[in-house]
Amino acid sequence: MNPKRMKFVVTAFVICVACSAGLAQTPPTQLQPTQLRVDVTNFVLYNYDTFDTSQFGTNPRATTVPMKTYNFHVATGDITAVNGALAKGTLLCSTMPMFVLNPNPTPGMQAIADTTRSMRDDCSLEIMTGAGTTVGTIYFSGLYGGPPPPGAISGATRSNMIVTGGTGAFLGVRGQVGHVSWTPRVASVTEDPANRRINGGGTQSVVLQLFPMFRPETLVTPAGPAVAHSNDFSLVTTSKPARAGEILVVFATGLGPTSPGVEYGQPFPASPLLLVNAPVGVGINGIAADVLYAGGYPGSIDGYQVNFRMPTGITPGTATLRISAGFINGSTVTIAVQ
Repeated sequence: MNPKRMKFVVTAFVICVACSAGLAQTPPTQLQPTQLRVDVTNFVLYNYDTFDTSQFGTNPRATTVPMKTYNFHVATGDITAVNGALAKGTLLCSTMPMFVLNPNPTPGMQAIADTTRSMRDDCSLEIMTGAGTTVGTIYFSGLYGGPPPPGAISGATRSNMIVTGGTGAFLGVRGQVGHVSWTPRVASVTEDPANRRINGGGTQSVVLQLFPMFRPETLVTPAGPAVAHSNDFSLVTTSKPARAGEILVVFATGLGPTSPGVEYGQPFPASPLLLVNAPVGVGINGIAADVLYAGGYPGSIDGYQVNFRMPTGITPGTATLRISAGFINGSTVTIAVQ
């Protein structure tokens, strides 16, 4: 099916919806957060065991050094999965001098305090799809180690960190972060980081509870959700329900940046078609549909068209539809199914 034809052979109700002022992005209120788990491999913590800069990165072989109080370090690793889905990207962290807090400190190694923490980290997760398309970056920082804070994310076993912002599909995001596991290989800064994947490293898994500035949502018209049959662009209704295997079109907001991109707040052009660069999903009763196309709707601000194929095995009657973008879920709407 030609997505260009599907963009311009549209009915009056679609044009009206896509051009309305209601497509402007507005911060959500009282919405449930989105939870992500990010898994990292080849995770190496390069410990500043020397400040002789002439020695930095000169050793091609793997090294092992102990971590000590007052040491700086920089850590990096490869993102391999987000919520279990194949992904790529880079974790990068840096720390202030390592300063282990403990109510019962080890003399010469730890500092006395009322709380138990290992260090303060500043980190970024630059996330890409499994195919290598950039989705966006999430920035977080805070206290590594020790117990999770009150109200911590399910699955977090340690640390007390906050999401400070994001770019791309994660623009303006806030939230909190906890560690599931943290097992780096601790190396010397004399080791050449270009050989990190050859020399190998440890692993890290973090869970993030995100409150996005905007999230994907299906547009709703006075006649119901803006979900249409692709053959004539008539709405899916109880008198004309969706069928298994049929290609449907859903019109949505909040799918994030496109490639090529437009400046925030500017309308999408008629040409070229601008594809959403974050992974877009459509779930019908929790079953993943095959997404065929996702792009900005020409002339709209924050208006998008998504073409998908109805999955088989859906019980006739009504079904829930939920759209996602950049691993962030929107609200559910209901559509009629035969």
